[in-house]
Amino acid sequence: MRKPSGHEITQLLKAWSEGEPAALEKLVPLVYRELRRMAGRYMAQERPAHTLQTTALVHEAYMRLAGSTPASFESRAQFFAVCAQVMRRILVDWARSRQAQKRGGEGEPMQLV
Repeated sequence: MRKPSGHEITQLLKAWSEGEPAALEKLVPLVYRELRRMAGRYMAQERPAHTLQTTALVHEAYMRLAGSTPASFESRAQFFAVCAQVMRRILVDWARSRQAQKRGGEGEPMQLV
């Protein structure tokens, strides 16, 4: 697989932010290796028996980015920073949902008087 040029990635980011949905589909294969590396670093910091895998974290981040309104990115660095933030949020949300289930998260909320 060839290494994408910085200019190519920047052009696709600009096209995506201008509302061209196909640009994101072209962008993802070019940045996938770096996103997977980032996700691997985050997953290495998680507990050993974590049920979320590196690939799933990358795909969940993609789904969140693809489902959101395209942002205007100034650079590739800003794009990767946003991706890193999305991955961290996914891991926090995952941990919160696990804790809620562990603590009886199925209960009904009570109204305090």
